Amino acid sequence: MVRAGAAAPLVVTDPAHGGRWTSLRGGGDGRDGGREWLWFRDEPRRAGVRPGDAFADAGGLEECVPTIRGTPDHGDAWSRVWRRAEESGPGVAEAVDCPDFRLLRRISAQPARTVVDYRLSAAPGYRFLWAAHALLELSVRARVVMPEGAAVRLYPDGGAGLLPGRWPTVAGVPLDRLGPADGTAVGAVVDTSEVSVRDGADELCLSVEAGGQPVSVALWRNLGGFPEDAPYRSLGVEPMLGRVFDLAHAGEEDAARVPASGEVRWRLTLSVRRPA
Repeated sequence: MVRAGAAAPLVVTDPAHGGRWTSLRGGGDGRDGGREWLWFRDEPRRAGVRPGDAFADAGGLEECVPTIRGTPDHGDAWSRVWRRAEESGPGVAEAVDCPDFRLLRRISAQPARTVVDYRLSAAPGYRFLWAAHALLELSVRARVVMPEGAAVRLYPDGGAGLLPGRWPTVAGVPLDRLGPADGTAVGAVVDTSEVSVRDGADELCLSVEAGGQPVSVALWRNLGGFPEDAPYRSLGVEPMLGRVFDLAHAGEEDAARVPASGEVRWRLTLSVRRPA
């Protein structure tokens, strides 16, 4: 658990179960850490997953690496046990070892913001995607704010097809408006490093920085269109390294690449505020 100041979000993680974020609190009236931003659903399979299992969507925030879609679905880190890393520095450090890489995450609270520093170690040339796959508890009035005119790759119905466009409306779909369940599900990747979500009087702000690596923000707007057999409403706002959902479909500039040093470092920053 990491906390500092009224505007710095409070983060709780579960290292034993994929390093999943089980709480992200801030804003609201400030009592008890503020409102809970993460969305959850009952998924009994989540507690017992093992590497190679199909993704068990219980909500929260999952660390998706080295891919989001594809194989393994939602990556290789969410299904493994993380451990506390014995490294000097501020905050709480946790790490996971996967067959091709090691990922270390350090969460630290600063005045008015929470910072998450990542370090992935792998063989030089290794390519990967990463997403902070945050499923958020948002009302039908909530809005997603990204730079007007930013390039968008839209995946209609959450599938493999791709439509290019510009934020916020692509192919007649107003991506910034979340709304009630209407039987649709779309995914999008937006060419920006920052995003905010406004819901009522609260605003959650997220940004990602990674020198020399491609960054973006993914949006998963599932308004009761997924899965086909038992659909539900879930809303993902996901800072990313890379510009596609599936590593297998990544072009030359669409994925992060480990340099000669054998390490890639990046930072996720979160804050909550009440806009005027």
